[in-house]
Amino acid sequence: MKKKLIIPEKIITLNSSDSILSKTAVEIVESKITRLISITDVNFDTYDGEIIHAEDKVLIPGFIQTHVHLCQTLFRGLADDLQLLDWLQMRIFPYENAHSESSLLHSVKLGINELINSGTTTLLDMGTLRHQHIIFEELINSGMRAFAGKCMMDENDLFESFKNDTQYDLDETYQLAKSFHNSAGGRIKYGFAPRFVLSCSEKLLKETKQMMKDFDGSIYHTHSSENKNEVAEVRRRHNKENIEYFNHINILDDHTVLAHCIHLNENEIGLMKQKNARVSHCPSSNLKLASGIANIPRYLSEGISVSLGADGAPCNNNLSQFYEMRLSALIQKPIHGESSMDAKTVFKLATIEGAKALHIDDQTGSIEVGKFADLVLLNLNDPTLPLTDDDEKLYSKIVYSANQNNVSDVMINGEWKVRNSNSLLYDQNELLSKSKSELNSLLKRVQ
Repeated sequence: MKKKLIIPEKIITLNSSDSILSKTAVEIVESKITRLISITDVNFDTYDGEIIHAEDKVLIPGFIQTHVHLCQTLFRGLADDLQLLDWLQMRIFPYENAHSESSLLHSVKLGINELINSGTTTLLDMGTLRHQHIIFEELINSGMRAFAGKCMMDENDLFESFKNDTQYDLDETYQLAKSFHNSAGGRIKYGFAPRFVLSCSEKLLKETKQMMKDFDGSIYHTHSSENKNEVAEVRRRHNKENIEYFNHINILDDHTVLAHCIHLNENEIGLMKQKNARVSHCPSSNLKLASGIANIPRYLSEGISVSLGADGAPCNNNLSQFYEMRLSALIQKPIHGESSMDAKTVFKLATIEGAKALHIDDQTGSIEVGKFADLVLLNLNDPTLPLTDDDEKLYSKIVYSANQNNVSDVMINGEWKVRNSNSLLYDQNELLSKSKSELNSLLKRVQ
């Protein structure tokens, strides 16, 4: 029986009382948290497990990202300074279309490596059109907690060759879900992933939703209302806004996670609230693609679920949740006031609210007995960070000042993935060398 005892300086629990604990150790047996115990009650001489002394570090729940494209990490820096539809047509669709199994594998490894090293322990990934089994296999191998699914597209006016027959997409998706939903002991679940309205027929969107009934705990994951030109084209085709159209075809509910949701009208906001649908907010991507700023304070005031995601590396250029937290707070303040999107609220969006969006808040997202040990140790004793040790200032210190360099150790499911700022998962030099080679080969296939 694997047993560990982590002794940090402080623990940000995010339990129902938002307790911040001092002089407390976290005991882990196998994959789960079994005790939060006062260090005065621990007999260190007779303790029968591994003791991790981290008295100079703060323990937090692992970050949860609810919108990522692992298949795109290889393309970082190759699609800059474009708006969404041009970005897709000129860069991303051609690159994704050129993926081999090998290039996709290295793209996924690059993404997982960056995510874990910066403290993300759970993600919702939108895959790509082909070779989806590669993404699942590497997610399983890595130990990441994840929802993932094959990207579904049966229409594509932007890049004609990058789509599938409708029934083929539905059949392949069903087989993938049968193979991988609840795999790795339930750590991997299926996220059904029609790309967005402009690349999906109504049949594909509706039948994918029906398919979910066979896979309890799965998620419906798509893009919505990201770009004004996209919204205008949806309106032209369907005489409805994105959210209105989703509601019309009955795919809007509490297991629907919609990336972006920038351009919503009053009726759409009402529908999101009524149907309890989830928003995945991706501020870096929304700024870089010049898409706009989602009205997150309004959504939160309406009780709409909001969580955070980095999106893909080519529309963000990094996958760190620290950047998403900081930006999600700062971009709202000139619009909604200096006290909007305070640090504690934002930290919760990056952790427990992500777990709630995915319906796994009984498993992860906070540090509580019975939950999986998805944990991150932060070294916040840094001269570039605020010097105060006040508990309530911890949220501010993390959201406004810290970054991925402050991540010291990462644990998922009770297993260390990063120790003393060193990855235990991938050899960094080998990953870099092989990924460069794969990118060069892919670019030749695009040409």
